[in-house]
Amino acid sequence: MAERVVPEPQRRRRRPTKQGVVLSRQLIVETALRLVGQHGAEALTVRRLGAALGADPSAVYRYFRNTDDLLLALADELIGRAQHGWRPTGDWRADLREIGLRIHRAYQAHPQAALLAAHRTTGRSHEIRAVEAILGVLRAAGFPDPEAVRIYHAFVDQSLGFAALDAAALALPPAARTADDEVWQAAYGRLAADTHPNIAATAPLLAADMRRSGYPYALDLLLAAAAARLPRSAGRPPRP
Repeated sequence: MAERVVPEPQRRRRRPTKQGVVLSRQLIVETALRLVGQHGAEALTVRRLGAALGADPSAVYRYFRNTDDLLLALADELIGRAQHGWRPTGDWRADLREIGLRIHRAYQAHPQAALLAAHRTTGRSHEIRAVEAILGVLRAAGFPDPEAVRIYHAFVDQSLGFAALDAAALALPPAARTADDEVWQAAYGRLAADTHPNIAATAPLLAADMRRSGYPYALDLLLAAAAARLPRSAGRPPRP
C-alpha cells in the first residue's frame, strides 16, 4: 500500500460494493481478520481485501494509509474485543485476572492475527482504554505509581507473551499440533528413571499438563507476587 490515505470527511463510499455493502473502517478490519484467519498473514493484501469486499482494491486507501496502518487497526480490534463487556468489581486481583484471561481468549480466537499483532503497540482507542483501566485497577488497590507501572508492564507482557505463544501453537497445521502433543508421551514418557529420574517421576503429569496453556497458572503466580508487594496500609480505613 502507498501512503495516500484520503482525509476523514471524504472517506465514505456513497455507492455499495458489488456485494451490496457500504465500506467502512470496521467492515474492512472485520474482513481482514477473517481473511488472515482463513489464509494466514499472506492474505493481508489490498488485492485480496478488495476481492473479499467486492470493491476495487484502491478503495482500501480511503481508510488506511498502508498495510501496517491496517495491521495496527487489527491489533486494536483484538484489544477491543477482549474488553467488551468488562466491568470492574473492586476486587483488584479478580479484575486483573479477568482482564488477562479475556486478552488470552481474544487472541486464541484469532491465532493467525495474534501472531501478527500481539507484539505491536497501537496507541489507538481500545489500547488506550485498556491501559487506563489496568492502571486504574492497580492505583485504586493502593499500589504506588512506580509499582503500579512495573506491575502493569509485567502483567501485559505476560498476557501478550502467552497469547502469542499459544496462538502460534494453534496456528500450526492440525497434524503438527497432534505430533507435538504426542512427544510428551512418546519421547518423555519412555525415558528411564535411572537416567532421567525427575522426568520419569513426573512424565504422566507432564503429558497431561503440557496439553493446555500454562497461562492461567502463571497469571495467578504473578498476581500473588504482586499482592505481596502491596503496601500494608493499602485498603485500610484512615485512623481517627
